[in-house]
Amino acid sequence: MRRQKLTREFVRGLNTAILAEEKLKFERSLPNCKICGSNTGVVLYGRNRNGVQRFLCKRCGKVFLANDSLPQMRHSVRQLGDVIGQYYGGMSLKELRRQFEQQHHELPSRSSFDRWLARFSKIAVDEANKYHPKVGNTWLADECVLKIGGENIWCWDIIDGDTRYLLATHLSRTRTTRDAKELMDKAESVAGKVPKVVITDALRAYIDGIEMAFGGETKHIQSKPFTTADLSTNKIERWHSTLRTREGIMRGLKSIPTAQALLDGWLVHYNYFRPHESLDDKTPAESAGVKFPYKNWLEVIEGQRVKIEPATVELPERQLECWEYHTHEVHKKQKKHNVKRIPRKGTDTEMRGIGR
Repeated sequence: MRRQKLTREFVRGLNTAILAEEKLKFERSLPNCKICGSNTGVVLYGRNRNGVQRFLCKRCGKVFLANDSLPQMRHSVRQLGDVIGQYYGGMSLKELRRQFEQQHHELPSRSSFDRWLARFSKIAVDEANKYHPKVGNTWLADECVLKIGGENIWCWDIIDGDTRYLLATHLSRTRTTRDAKELMDKAESVAGKVPKVVITDALRAYIDGIEMAFGGETKHIQSKPFTTADLSTNKIERWHSTLRTREGIMRGLKSIPTAQALLDGWLVHYNYFRPHESLDDKTPAESAGVKFPYKNWLEVIEGQRVKIEPATVELPERQLECWEYHTHEVHKKQKKHNVKRIPRKGTDTEMRGIGR
């Protein structure tokens, strides 16, 4: 009888140890919190209407989904990377929505695409502003007309002649000396230096604008038709031909600030993600010696994940020493608590005592 009791205690303790170990394994199999990065305190929290498992983090109190998406976002990182990369690659938002519906059987609203573009373009632009490319001493500037909000807007651009790095873009309703100077100031802040030569067309606004921005140290050359390749603006004209392919998309923009934000994002795409055949299939940023942390828009989005440190909780080894059989000597050393039983009044024992 006693041995059976010890056997039951041993089995019960063994089951408890196994359950504790399985519980720890299950907790380690749960994903880390997408919001705070915690690797503990995450529990199951039902499923959403699409059947995707939800989780609750007891540390920050936030609920997140078990899919490949950023915090507080429903679509996966791969879907967002494809949308932004294809948009800056030449597809319109209308075509992107149609393709998204065909591939993923969902149709996000136009405002969702706008939010994705604005959010991740700003992240890439802010990161690009931290670097100063090693550009040459000859810059080329030019301007073209774009339709934005139903009116003609001048788009000013300046590019490096050696690396084809697009230094700056500027939008304005006029073509004055002030606009030319603002373009040169933007280019100087990006490159971190003043060029020796600036080649432009015959617009008179460049004459005073370049002198006001760079002083007399920079030589200004006004290019003329049928000039040599070294003194022509063919490289900047090639950029404008690429820009005009996006003119139909920019007609849907209603204001200059919105268009400027789009151009800044496209500037990052042109400089850091789009290779050029004339540069041996390198990007202008690579030719300019910039070590950008991202190679495409997918990596930009991937970089927004919460940095999660490796789990510090380790499974303990199974310890069964405390559940071994006790020997007779061990029971002798243990103190026995003898409880004296006091019978209640009116019991059979009490009645038997009276009868005696």
